[in-house]
Amino acid sequence: MKSIESSSETRREGLRPGTLEAALVDRLTRGMGKSPETATARDVYDALSLAVHEELNTRWLATQRRVARARVKRVCYLSLEYLPGRSLLNALHALDEAFPREARAAVEKLGFDLEDVAAQEVDPGLGNGGLGRLAACYLDSLATLHYPAVGYGIRYDYGIFTQQIAADGGQREIASTWLRLRNVWETPRSSARYVVRFGGRSLAEDGAEPTGPHRWVDTQDITAIGFDQLVPGNRGPTVNHLRLWSGRALTPFHIEAFNAGDYPAAVREQIEAKNLSRVLYPDDSTPQGKELRLRQQYFFVSASLQDLLATHTAEGRDLSELPDSVAIQLNDTHPALAIPELMRLLVDEHGVPWRQAWAITRGVFSYTNHTLLPEALETWPVSLFERLLPRHLEIIYLVNREFLDALEASHPGDVERQRAVSVIEENGDKRVRMAHLAVIGSHRVNGVAQLHTELMRRHVFAQFASLDPDKFVNVTNGIAVRRWLKQANPGLSALLTERLGSAWENDLEELGRLAGAEQDGEFRRLFRSIKRANKQRLAAEVARRTGVAIDIDSLFDVQVKRIHEYKRQLLNLLHVVTRYLRIHDEPTASWVPRTVLFAGKAAPGYAMAKSVIKLINQVARTINADPLMRDRLKVVFLPDYDVSLAQRIMPAADLSEQISTAGMEASGTGNMKLALNGALTIGTLDGANIEIRDHVGEENMFIFGLTAAEVEARRAAGYRPHAALDSAAALRRAVELVDSGHFAPDDVRDARAVVSRLLADGEPYLVLADFADYARAQRAADDLYADPESWSRRAVINTLNMGHFSSDRSVREYAERIWRVAPVI
Repeated sequence: MKSIESSSETRREGLRPGTLEAALVDRLTRGMGKSPETATARDVYDALSLAVHEELNTRWLATQRRVARARVKRVCYLSLEYLPGRSLLNALHALDEAFPREARAAVEKLGFDLEDVAAQEVDPGLGNGGLGRLAACYLDSLATLHYPAVGYGIRYDYGIFTQQIAADGGQREIASTWLRLRNVWETPRSSARYVVRFGGRSLAEDGAEPTGPHRWVDTQDITAIGFDQLVPGNRGPTVNHLRLWSGRALTPFHIEAFNAGDYPAAVREQIEAKNLSRVLYPDDSTPQGKELRLRQQYFFVSASLQDLLATHTAEGRDLSELPDSVAIQLNDTHPALAIPELMRLLVDEHGVPWRQAWAITRGVFSYTNHTLLPEALETWPVSLFERLLPRHLEIIYLVNREFLDALEASHPGDVERQRAVSVIEENGDKRVRMAHLAVIGSHRVNGVAQLHTELMRRHVFAQFASLDPDKFVNVTNGIAVRRWLKQANPGLSALLTERLGSAWENDLEELGRLAGAEQDGEFRRLFRSIKRANKQRLAAEVARRTGVAIDIDSLFDVQVKRIHEYKRQLLNLLHVVTRYLRIHDEPTASWVPRTVLFAGKAAPGYAMAKSVIKLINQVARTINADPLMRDRLKVVFLPDYDVSLAQRIMPAADLSEQISTAGMEASGTGNMKLALNGALTIGTLDGANIEIRDHVGEENMFIFGLTAAEVEARRAAGYRPHAALDSAAALRRAVELVDSGHFAPDDVRDARAVVSRLLADGEPYLVLADFADYARAQRAADDLYADPESWSRRAVINTLNMGHFSSDRSVREYAERIWRVAPVI
């Protein structure tokens, strides 16, 4: 190990090229009391992260001063989920192009590899899938484009669970331990501390109208404490922040109870307060789980709104100016309680008249809808609101009454329309429809892909759209190119920079300047060699995690996403089983070798999704142990899918499985990440697949299956899955093999439950109906992969035509069409 010097100069002047090495040793020795000669990889990670985080803090303070002086409009992004991924490499790349090289050289002098040091960081378990990753991409783009913004969420102690695969192939949920060691990247904010209340009673002020101020009394109160994670823009001065709330009791320890021997009572309030920020999406199959979810949602929106109002008033602004100073984006329905909470704060706490408060509220809020699935549009029992949030229920009733009164005035006697749009569902037990509340309380509602927005207007919110069509707009999702190309695929990034310069990092449309490069034989050769190196890295990760050796020359067929029936992992798996049977039937045929990779988590209470995971692993175990399959077919389920694993998978994939039932996927972003990294899509005309087709060309994808209109018609006619079996002998044979217990002879119950679901009349996801066309598309993929030049030509076309799908483009559209905000540099 070489000796490297420390210096105190970087403490005074901040990081700049040429100083990172000294800053690392300074934090290691003076900040942590560690000797370079005996430092561990974790010590080096902590020291390097401290040095980088200090620079982020300096730039964050400068950003806050610029924004405060400019007195401009800020974006406040409310999301129950975030999946930011690891911070160290992201920050090094963002701060200066020299820092990754300097960091690599500095840690090598200490005897370590930068990737091994960076791997000491545990992915923050703050999200479950695309919703959280999208939120993180948008925060990245907001900072890169210099928009003043803050994200708000919950600092989950254990977050989403760590997934393990049991001996029988089933999913086991283990508490995530992402906070078990010091988290260098967060800063507790003692000034960001707010009281959040539950329960109690709502009392009108003497002589007040129903719309007048009320007092919320006899409540159970807890404290929300803010922890900031800084979000740097790429190669620019802007650093924004993500503020995450953690629950604490007002009185965390009752010494009287402790001294009396009632030890549980001494800490009961602290335990109950901390439960609000323990885990993401507690299982809501029990009444306690449902209540905790509603408490979580209110906890985070109340703290967030109190915080943004405190910032607003501290700058000397009047509350009437709020729509000109704040744009609040609701990321799905989870934060919809922010609408009645802002009304409560304005009317009850700040004395704003009701009508003015409602105009302010509708002026600041906009709502992104992410689903067309009715079960995913949250509703809550009125009885639960009465007990937990009585004042908010009053406000919701008033808002709903005024909306329905206006509807009656414009459409007299249209009772059916009134029932359709009411915030209160009257059938059976009364429930609060949170999506309806979000629509009524927002000035804009957006879908996240063209098809999704069209279906949202025509079906989910059809009555609302007929009343106010201009309220509903489309902003197609995008991805952060810095994370998903620059960091995930350094080989391809270097090739693009060599040809284009580095401007593409902040303007992905620059890739269009390489149009025609697919005809360049040398470019294709380099592209293939980069893909092969990426496949080698992924193969090593697969071997490390599962013990399965995979052939890097095989076609890497990838389906990585949340496990859900509409995403149709079962369609993929049935094709795997038919391929397995065909290889047995024709062992001497010339088979294109294929490695099928699955990854994703199932919600703990989603029994069918968990049965699918078990079946995938059982099929994989059988196939991988079969000598006849060697060098022809492998199947792998990679456990505990997260951002860091995705960054290994996306650059290595050859075939991208985007096979949801048409009309059910809002957008998808995995399809964008994979295509950007040179994977060819096999997919239905669903979500953003349609727009990807429009940009890369249908001839450069493998499109199959029923369209959304055809799915709708098939359901209306009465879908019978058995009809698909009657016309497809290979499919029938595969289904019967699964049902027979071939892949799990010791316990066939899960496999039979899956088959029963597939064969049930009216099966909602039409898996078997699309199988024949899916198999045709898979044969076309085999044929093309057998011609490496043709495959790489189409892969290059995919990469170079993905410029539209940057989250920078999405954020600009939000800024111009919804938020009306401007950058501050």
